Amino acid sequence: MEVYFIENPADADKIAAQVLINKRSREDAEKTRLNIKKKLTSNMDITNRVAKFVDCRTRDVSEREIFIVEGDSALGACKQARDPNFQAIMPIRGKILNCLKADYDKIFKNDIITDLIKVLGCGVEVKSKANKDLSSFDLSLLRWNKIILCTDADVDGFQIRTLLLTMLYRLTPTLIEEGRVFIAESPLFEVTTKDDTYFAYTEREKDEVLKKLNGKKFVIQRSKGLGENEPDMMNLTTMNPATRRLIKVMPTDAVRTSEVFDLLLGDNLSGRKDYIAENGYSYIDSADVS
Repeated sequence: MEVYFIENPADADKIAAQVLINKRSREDAEKTRLNIKKKLTSNMDITNRVAKFVDCRTRDVSEREIFIVEGDSALGACKQARDPNFQAIMPIRGKILNCLKADYDKIFKNDIITDLIKVLGCGVEVKSKANKDLSSFDLSLLRWNKIILCTDADVDGFQIRTLLLTMLYRLTPTLIEEGRVFIAESPLFEVTTKDDTYFAYTEREKDEVLKKLNGKKFVIQRSKGLGENEPDMMNLTTMNPATRRLIKVMPTDAVRTSEVFDLLLGDNLSGRKDYIAENGYSYIDSADVS
């Protein structure tokens, strides 16, 4: 081999250059993995706080709740409506990456996702052999008793909620298995009379409220987005533990969510067509066909 290199210096230079390239690539990849792992597991302090994250006062993990909300407007409403002693707010900017099929390198380059993982504090569960050294999950490091997804009751809000559930199912499934993940149920209707205001979370509840009013004059309107709600209403319907409605996310819910999400947004074109043909009529009223 040495003789060949002496007799073919041009080839020797090419091989040496490629060896250096491969060496630098391995070193860069290792450096990236170490930086990602450090970013996902480091404690938050004044030097590495997450932008716009609003923490709560108590350090008792059994009491702490974090509301993951969509956008700055919802952040403002929830911040005013919360109990700052034990409720924190984490806003997300738009729709996060679909983690169902994305590779880990792409996932961990997404600032929204890495910020969320940092705020949760417990690290991630990575099953891929190629990225197993990124797996750093430790439930005892979770900073919250409840992780509450709080999105608008509209199409965009439902999609953001689904993307968040998919992310948690892919990266931190133990949180779902341990019953730490919840959905804040938002009312669909606000029924106002001269003396009282009623909130209905379903069409059936709305009909029951109207029946209860028994001929009284009322005004009914669709509930606004979270960012447009008054703080008192937000506290009453969404944040106050005594009056709010939370849906605990079960492992079967997360699995089903991922399956449907994969069907509707994945590569199974024929399956998607069949599903729409069989079930599309149920959603025709809310379909955007303008």
